[in-house]
Parts: sequence; C-alpha cells; structure tokens
Amino acid sequence: MKLLFLCTGNSCRSQMAEGWARALSEEWLEVQSAGIEAHGKNPRAIAVMQEAGVDISSQESTRLTAAMLEGVDMLVTVCGHADEHCPVLPPGIHKVHWPLEDPARAEGSEEDIMAVFRASRDDIRRRVETLIENLKQEAMRAS
Repeated sequence: MKLLFLCTGNSCRSQMAEGWARALSEEWLEVQSAGIEAHGKNPRAIAVMQEAGVDISSQESTRLTAAMLEGVDMLVTVCGHADEHCPVLPPGIHKVHWPLEDPARAEGSEEDIMAVFRASRDDIRRRVETLIENLKQEAMRAS
C-alpha cells in the first residue's frame, strides 16, 4: 500500500507524519510526503522527532508531482491549505484530511515554541497509529 502525506511546504507536519508512518509501519506500507510547495526541512521538527527516537533528517522536502500520485492508495492532507489546493486525484485514491495547526507559526520563547512542536509531534503520532491500525483492519477484512 502506498501512503502520501501532503502539506503546504513539506517542511514540518507532513515530514513528521512520514517519519512516524515509516517508524510505526511494516514493509507492507510505502510512505512518502510532499508539499504544494517545497520550503525545506524545519530544524525544530527534526529535533523533536529525534527526541522521540525517529530520525527524519534524511527525508527530503519535495513538491508534489503527478508522478508521485501514480499508484498512491491514500493521500492524507495535514493542513487546510493543502486540502484546498490538492490537485484532482486519480480515481481510486482515498483522501483523508487532518486539520493540523502549523507548529512553525508558534510564538514565544524557544521553550514555548518547542512545546508546541512536541504537542504536534505527539498528536501526529496518535493519528498515524490510528491510521495504520485502520488500514490493517481493512486489509484483514478484504482478505
């Protein structure tokens, strides 16, 4: 199964979702992420994921292409902008929307900002765990 996470800039939320999906799934799930644009990787997202034992530093910040959509089974938009600007999907792609707040917009002290990133990381982990469990159950029912 191919899973694609889509965000505005593919720098934070979709990167964390890709990292969690890779870390928590098995070989049956092929995971990637992309953005409507490519803004580069957010160092705070990399840091909070590293704290949780998931290294996303080698993931790339990429822009969504038509080729990326080929063969995708499920697309998860992780922000309103990506949901609104998502291209028309080929038939057969199941789309899910997670309206996640952008931790990169957090303000305050570095400690306050990192707390927002950690909360986002943990929320995304819970969502990815639930998604993977649901996909496993669907696969079992289909077989």
